[in-house]
Amino acid sequence: MQIHVYENAQQVGQAAAMLFAAQVIRKPDSVLGLATGSSPIGCYQQLISWHQDGALDFSQCVSYNLDEYVGLPEEHECSYHAFMQEQLFNGINMKETHVPNGNAADLQAECLRYDAAIQAAGGIDMQLLGIGRNGHIGFNEPSDHFVYGTQIVELTESTIQANRRFFESENDVPRKAISLGIGGIMNAKEVVLIAMGADKAQAIHDTVYGDVNPQVQASILRTHPHVTMLLDKAAASLL
Repeated sequence: MQIHVYENAQQVGQAAAMLFAAQVIRKPDSVLGLATGSSPIGCYQQLISWHQDGALDFSQCVSYNLDEYVGLPEEHECSYHAFMQEQLFNGINMKETHVPNGNAADLQAECLRYDAAIQAAGGIDMQLLGIGRNGHIGFNEPSDHFVYGTQIVELTESTIQANRRFFESENDVPRKAISLGIGGIMNAKEVVLIAMGADKAQAIHDTVYGDVNPQVQASILRTHPHVTMLLDKAAASLL
């Protein structure tokens, strides 16, 4: 695991964008694993800028997102389908984009389909991750075990509270999500985790120094051969 600490969130976003740009230049038909939330926005803005300047071409790339809420319409402004369109896909020329279907009639079948689609695409070349305050990655919440495949997750109260700011009220926050499993994340050839802010400092500390423990799902990343962690000073303050 490589850990890089930057002065501020803007620098973290730029550093993440450089890694993804290098991946696309090195392998134009890359399979990219993407994330949502506030953490990746700076990275996505930089990728859009480079694409619009003619420096970066995504026309052969395919992307697979980590997760989506269950039961939230794709057109809802808080859905991850809508987030990705607004924050990245509308600004670049990605060949194909994929987000799990949280409204599938058979959610378990959708989990199996999503895993099979990633495998058929050749697997994820570079996976972008944020981290939750409780150490979750994707929506893989603290548990007594690691789940390998894409799964339906009951969101914890801390995750619901963290996502409350995106909705009109707490009652509007979905209680379930469909998420790429730990196995799907660990199968990525490279992983880039970004974290900013003092509220992520404990999760980062427990990921780096604690036991590999499913109560801190991100701790399993210590067993991955190619993980780069990009932090601002606040997120790294307990290291």
